[in-house]
Amino acid sequence: MLDIADLRVEIDAESGLLRAVDGLRLAIERGETFALVGESGCGKSLTALALMRLLPAAGYVAGGDIRLGEGAAALELLDLPEARMRAVRGGRIGMIFQEPATSLNPVMKVGQQIVEAIEAHTPLRGAAARARAIDWLRRVGIPEPERRIDDYPFRMSGGQKQRVMIAIALAAEPDFLVADEPTTALDVTLQAQILELLKELQREQRLGLLLITHDLAVVSGMAQRVALMYAGQIVEVAPAAAFFARPLHPYAQALLRALPDSARRGAELEAIAGTVPALDQRFGGCRFAPRCAQAMAHCATTVPELEEVEPGHQLRCLLFRPVAGDAASLPRPAAPRPAAAEARPEVRPEVRPPTGPQARPEAPPPLLEVRNLSVRFPVGGGLLRRGREPFTAVDAVSFDLGAGETLALVGESGCGKTSTGKAIVQLLRRVAQVEGEVRLEGRDLLRLGGADLLAARREVQIIFQDPFASLNPRLRVDELLEEGLVALRPELDARARRERIEGLVDRVGLRRDALGRWPHEFSGGQRQRIAIARALAVQPRLIVCDEPTSALDVSVQAQILNLMRELQRELGVSYLFITHHIGVVEFLADRVAVMRRGRIEEQGPCGEVLRRPQNAYTRALLAAVPVLSPAAGPPTRNEG
Repeated sequence: MLDIADLRVEIDAESGLLRAVDGLRLAIERGETFALVGESGCGKSLTALALMRLLPAAGYVAGGDIRLGEGAAALELLDLPEARMRAVRGGRIGMIFQEPATSLNPVMKVGQQIVEAIEAHTPLRGAAARARAIDWLRRVGIPEPERRIDDYPFRMSGGQKQRVMIAIALAAEPDFLVADEPTTALDVTLQAQILELLKELQREQRLGLLLITHDLAVVSGMAQRVALMYAGQIVEVAPAAAFFARPLHPYAQALLRALPDSARRGAELEAIAGTVPALDQRFGGCRFAPRCAQAMAHCATTVPELEEVEPGHQLRCLLFRPVAGDAASLPRPAAPRPAAAEARPEVRPEVRPPTGPQARPEAPPPLLEVRNLSVRFPVGGGLLRRGREPFTAVDAVSFDLGAGETLALVGESGCGKTSTGKAIVQLLRRVAQVEGEVRLEGRDLLRLGGADLLAARREVQIIFQDPFASLNPRLRVDELLEEGLVALRPELDARARRERIEGLVDRVGLRRDALGRWPHEFSGGQRQRIAIARALAVQPRLIVCDEPTSALDVSVQAQILNLMRELQRELGVSYLFITHHIGVVEFLADRVAVMRRGRIEEQGPCGEVLRRPQNAYTRALLAAVPVLSPAAGPPTRNEG
């Protein structure tokens, strides 16, 4: 269905020529789900953009072939004129982009954007096209689609915007779908619904699917084959069952050991040291060697090739290709430790009793007290809509958060989690009616203003869900990180500020040269690391974390979670952790609060809520969590 041969993508950057994709070869059959995984910045998204011929202005395809279709009817996409390529995009190939907030047109209603795709690639027009758009909004889980079709993107949550993107990509029912992190912004119930929808389309239409994701549990449940990418190259290709049961490349083994869950609670995750190397260099050896625990001397001087080591299993690693004189002593990579294969077993172990402040016999007063917090947004506007009741996003929510404690706030997209977090940080004063009490060490934040509110902002920071929208595109990274220090930590001089921001980029897994670059030069996961570093810069006592690891691959997620836990131990910082990733909750949270439709349905210690939920909604939410289960094996490809 899709054949990519020796694809090379280069980018003219300020630092030099970046070889972002170097000799990539993939073949995906009709009806197959092929997963492309790897760290942020390794070239996954650029591969997808090259396939769609949507590379940024500085990027270009330096060589290779991309053929779509079968036999004599196959199209060489790189040779098509732009007019014919426009018919392929959306018609033959649909794409779900990684960041819906930057992919949706902010001045067009979401319905118009779906109708535009339908009318461009199908015979439907007018009312028929609008009816099809409403049907797709319903199929991807948008509530009240007849009303929401006339909303603008800014009126939707991050997860709802992602569902709209999925509807646009699928509306013309393409033959092939490129899905770049399609479920990153979705809660587990909507994720399960979308994945089931994709499976249904594959059964009906023999849809080919290139799935780009860092969620290995989703890969294990969806993909027939997996390709692991590192520094612009494929390093391992295998059937999904073989990849999860016995990964061969040291990088694959390390990724599986980095997955968070309750079994690793209280210990550090095995994050991979270092970062993906800069791609503006000529490599004289294995690109992973500087970070590889099994590297040998000749790994730094011999370039490995992608070779078949077992039927259907290709590997780029010198451990499977002895050099002269080393054959007798060459170690064969062992299968990963049992913990890697059991990173998310079907029956997960009990969570250990929390050891944080909440477990002390006489707990101190809470750092944060939220009482009957309600958030109401005005609906509509204009002469004919003045009588409408405001929309209640948060309805009488109450909870406490102790010093050095982590409270996870979980629930479906649109249930009020983000509105709760923004109300606590006082970011909704001018756009919503906020009532109740939000006390930080006795000070009611809702009643503070001027210098008192500025002083409180030194103690409370937020990590936003969408890193691109929250980073000023006109500031370089060093300016972004220093901005908060200048405003909130005036006691630091220029040298102290520089030392702090250099230490921050090291701790969040970025290279020092990132400080002189612009936000648009980074991948989604790299931008999220910058956003995390910015929140940590002023050393707050409370951080509202709105999906802080949703855009991160598992290795960087492990670094960030280890960092957050380390800071909690050192500084006693507290986290209100908004997430839909139950594995992260199991690893990090002391307590859990489950939200639905603006209200808290259930809250309590992490182990009790996740293992013995009392509420029916909580049980349904946990039942939808994807589980990494290598023993079960992947689904078989639909042959139509």
